[in-house]
Amino acid sequence: MTFRHFLGYTLQPVSRRQISSTVRRRLNKVPDKQKLFQVANGIPVHLKRGVGDAVLYRATMGLTVLGTAYVIYELVKAALP
Repeated sequence: MTFRHFLGYTLQPVSRRQISSTVRRRLNKVPDKQKLFQVANGIPVHLKRGVGDAVLYRATMGLTVLGTAYVIYELVKAALP
């Protein structure tokens, strides 16, 4: 089987598929996200999407603190031989 033959059979069904209104609605998620982020509920914008955001935020802050502590340690170690 040649590459051109392979592409012809795999891309043919995709090119025949029709775009419907449901596909366009599914691709446009911006209004839903705007509603989520514009709610005035006192939650910071970087945590509004839930637990995943909180975990990512805490992991980022933890790595930042550890990295900063390691850099300070290395600087002190280099300054005091």
